[in-house]
Amino acid sequence: MDTSELLTVPEAAARLRVSKWMLYNLIRSRRLRSVKIGDRRLIPVTALRAFLAALEEDAA
Repeated sequence: MDTSELLTVPEAAARLRVSKWMLYNLIRSRRLRSVKIGDRRLIPVTALRAFLAALEEDAA
């Protein structure tokens, strides 16, 4: 996995236009996948796409 495919929490929150607190809640509730490398929590771009696809599916 290329590091450009991983987003920091602030980057992922900015892309979703939510707060960091909300992003951590999504991770804790297992609605958004993340990985941990050392002390860093990172969100794969593919996880953001899957999360958004699930939201669209729920809205339909």
